Amino acid sequence: MAIERTFSMIKPDATERNLTGKICAMLEKNGLKIIASRRTRMTPEKAAQFYSVHSERPFFQSLCDFMCSGPIIVQVLEGENAVLKNREVMGATNPEDADEGTIRKQFAVSLEKNSVHGSDSLENAKIEIDQFFTDEEIFS
Repeated sequence: MAIERTFSMIKPDATERNLTGKICAMLEKNGLKIIASRRTRMTPEKAAQFYSVHSERPFFQSLCDFMCSGPIIVQVLEGENAVLKNREVMGATNPEDADEGTIRKQFAVSLEKNSVHGSDSLENAKIEIDQFFTDEEIFS
């Protein structure tokens, strides 16, 4: 199996409720190593850039506003098939559809406030990692 890197974000709804440690523990318990991590805040410009794929959707502005509403934790995760593994641990985007034992099933408040984001492909992982981290900030 391939060792991969993926991007992970703990969203404002989860940091507000002090769930960072619990979420990180779930990631690590499932074989994902946190090799870079930082607490930060998205600016409106950064949120618009990060979610540009959704710019034509009706929820775009609401999503950007939410993502700027409080601190986030951005991370680089490493492990076997890290992209897929992280998505399994996160659970379905809609917490009502998420499997028991996933982050979103346990912690999400709603579809928008679903506690975490994770890259959906290796290509997007690289793009998202590069938006938040330099090579010097990532330690295997």
